[in-house]
Amino acid sequence: MQIYKKKTDLKASLKKYRTYDSPKIGFVPTMGNLHQGHIKLVNAARAQNDIVVCSVFINPLQFEAHEDLDIYPRTLDEDIEKLSASQCDILYAPTNIDLYPESASFQTRVHVSGLSEGFCGNSRPQHFNGVATIVAKLFNLIGPDTAYFGLKDYQQFLVVKQLNLDLELGVEIVGVETFREITGLALSSRNRYLNKSGIKRAPLLFQTLKNLSEEILKGNRNYSEIEKKGSEILGNADFTVDYLAIRNALDLKPLVKDDSEIIILAAATINKTRLIDNVRFSISNNLSV
Repeated sequence: MQIYKKKTDLKASLKKYRTYDSPKIGFVPTMGNLHQGHIKLVNAARAQNDIVVCSVFINPLQFEAHEDLDIYPRTLDEDIEKLSASQCDILYAPTNIDLYPESASFQTRVHVSGLSEGFCGNSRPQHFNGVATIVAKLFNLIGPDTAYFGLKDYQQFLVVKQLNLDLELGVEIVGVETFREITGLALSSRNRYLNKSGIKRAPLLFQTLKNLSEEILKGNRNYSEIEKKGSEILGNADFTVDYLAIRNALDLKPLVKDDSEIIILAAATINKTRLIDNVRFSISNNLSV
C-alpha cells in the first residue's frame, strides 16, 4: 500500500496510474480510528474497482466549537495495518496544512441547502458544511469513479449525493449498509466512550427503531404518535433524544400520501455519547398516510 501525506505526491501517483491505463478508482473517505464498518466500505470498493484509495483526515471543519476535535482518537498506525490487510492500494493521510494551507486564506465553505438543515444539522449547524467542503476537495484531488459512504450517517449520505449531483462531479456515490454488533448496535468510533452500562443500553436505539418500523408495516399511519412513543421509550431508558423522526427516505421531507420509501432516523445521547441510527423500509403506496 502506498502512503502519501502530501497532495502533490498523491496526484503524481494517480497520474502515473492513469498514464498507462484507465483504471476504475474507488474512494473511501474516513477520519481514521477505523473499525469493521470502515473496512466494510473498503471491501465494497475493492470488489468493484481496480484501484482503492482511502483517506484518513480528521477534518476540523466538521467539528462544532464545543465538540471533541482535540480528543478524537488518532490511530494512524493501526489504521495503516487494517487498510493494508484489506488490500487498499493508496492511503492519503494529510496534515491540516496540506488541505487547508493557511486558515486565514482558506475562506470557502460548501453548503448544500435543504438537506443540511434539520436533524443533525440543528444541533451541529456547521457540520455538513465541513463535510461538503472536504468531500468536494477530496473528489477534486482524487477524481474517483466511485465513492463509498456508510448509511448509518444517512443525512450525510444524502448531502454528499446532492453535492455530487449539483456540482456535476461525476462520481458514483455508493451507500453501504451499516455494520452492527450482534446486539444490533451500529459500529461507531464514538462507541469507545460508552461505559459498561451504556454498552448494555445503547442497542435499545436500533431495537426501538425496528419496533416502530414494524408498527408502520402492520398498518399504523399515525406517524406523530409513533415518533412520540419512540422518544418516550428511549427517554425512559435514560437516553436524551435529540430527534426521532419518520420521513421520506429519498429526501428526508415529511411524508405525503403516495410516499412508499420510509426512514425512521434518530439521534440520542447516553453516557454523554451521541449515537445516531436509522431504519429504512418500503410500504405499499396504496396505503394511506
